[in-house]
Amino acid sequence: MLAQLELVETFAALGDPVRQLIVERLAEGDATVNELAALFPISLQAVSRHIKVLEAAGVVSRSRVAQSRPVRLEAASLIRTADWLEAHRLRLESRYERLDAVLEELKES
Repeated sequence: MLAQLELVETFAALGDPVRQLIVERLAEGDATVNELAALFPISLQAVSRHIKVLEAAGVVSRSRVAQSRPVRLEAASLIRTADWLEAHRLRLESRYERLDAVLEELKES
């Protein structure tokens, strides 16, 4: 149940285009909120709220380094989500292969 809740939170967090772009930027390396805010035509406060959503979902984390609080991508969260997607993709692929076989049988009949 906990894993399912984590997936829901991760997908909800990644469902916003601004948050998707933040994740893409953080895949290149850590960044401050100001650096991330510079990428968008929205307020610093709005970007900070997007980061809080990503942080609550476990997609990013913030640490303190001297005076700054860099935002870091938490790859483990995304890996778990990707693993879940891959398992479902494989299951669907198997079903489609069986459907193809049945359709081919019917075609030959």
